[in-house]
Amino acid sequence: MSEILYSIGGFVVALGILVTVHEFGHFWVARRLGVKVLRFSVGFGKPLWLRRGKHDGTEYVIAAIPLGGYVKMLDENEEEVPPQELHRAFNRQPLWKRVAVVLAGPMFNFLFAILAYWMVFVAGVDGIKPVVGRVIENSIAQQGGFQVGDEIIMIDGKPNRSWDEHRLYLFNQAFKQRQIPVEVVDANGDRQDREMDLRQLPLSEINSALLERGIGLLGYIPEVKPVVGRVQAKSPADTAGLLAGDRIAGINNQPIDSWIEVVNLIQPLAGKVVTIEVVRSGQSMSFDIVPERIQIDGKEIGRVGIVPASLEIPQELRVKIRYGPAAAMITSLQSTWTMSILTIKMLVKILQLEVSTKNISGPLTIAQYAGHTVRIGFVQFLVFLAVVSISLGVLNLLPIPILDGGHLLYYLVEAIKGGPLSKQMLAWGQQVGIVLLFALMSLAFYNDIVRLLQ
Repeated sequence: MSEILYSIGGFVVALGILVTVHEFGHFWVARRLGVKVLRFSVGFGKPLWLRRGKHDGTEYVIAAIPLGGYVKMLDENEEEVPPQELHRAFNRQPLWKRVAVVLAGPMFNFLFAILAYWMVFVAGVDGIKPVVGRVIENSIAQQGGFQVGDEIIMIDGKPNRSWDEHRLYLFNQAFKQRQIPVEVVDANGDRQDREMDLRQLPLSEINSALLERGIGLLGYIPEVKPVVGRVQAKSPADTAGLLAGDRIAGINNQPIDSWIEVVNLIQPLAGKVVTIEVVRSGQSMSFDIVPERIQIDGKEIGRVGIVPASLEIPQELRVKIRYGPAAAMITSLQSTWTMSILTIKMLVKILQLEVSTKNISGPLTIAQYAGHTVRIGFVQFLVFLAVVSISLGVLNLLPIPILDGGHLLYYLVEAIKGGPLSKQMLAWGQQVGIVLLFALMSLAFYNDIVRLLQ
């Protein structure tokens, strides 16, 4: 129940912040360019809070449905405008002013991401030392010569201090299908050259698990003990009576010493009776459980619904990457630019059917990530806000009618033909835009539901 509350709370806070930033961009630039703003609303529907400003009587609103927002400007296309106010109507403004007002929303999203990243880099990013704990067999990493115990100190000439420091950079190079030189310090303390031949990487493997699944490198962490940290509600383990704190001593009469043994023994036994022996408060107990069948990447595995106890990362494996104010600004600009380009590349590859549409996430997945980062801490929540803000900025610039990018497309046509589009064309474009957005949101919801079921 607490996870759901964190997810809902984190989602509402995140969306409220990012929508306010986006709409404030439209609002601020419109006011600076002499356009009259009638309403600034965070959310849709019935106003929960309303305040009328002293300047122009602008209404500031927090509405009941927290799934967006809008800025309503004086416009003859929406209502009759008094003659003395015509010069302040949006539709009467020169083309460059209308472009500036529309462009301001996405630009403020990018500026917010830069600021959020800057705060994160100044405060410091917690990470794990980039020591190789496992090399997947027949992977790009194995072919590149990586060995267990290698500490990755240089990636393509860039000093490397943690597993995630250059993950975005590797994403970008994966799209370029490059061969990346890597320098490591091996288990004996000697410097060695390795490589990541990303030319071999299918575009479908470019996702958040690029290093682990795509390249085949897993970081070193201490062995996870076979102690149950949490039992998922209504799962087979919950029904059978397993509790948090139980230490798993055996499965089907095989002694258990680590959590990975628990996983390896249960996964192949979907739908079959599994006898799990545990030690609870010094007493031995056994439970017969039938693992439920789930599909992961097209493969059926068994799951009983237990999560290991939290692992404490040893101090010698922890790192904190911190930048000075100037270096943090440069890094935040680079991160925002790279993330924006990667988002565009991913969308293009999805349209070209080279990357799976499963990479598209909807509000349910975003809510899960929001709740997760809220639980971890403020810095991770800021990183989450930066990433989603960039996604919103890119999404709003897509040339889809009813989005900001659609309006910019109209203005481009207007500039070429020397006059605005007809009302009939605008109405037709709006209908097309609604259909496209509905299709996109339906796909995103479908992906969310599939992920939840899995």
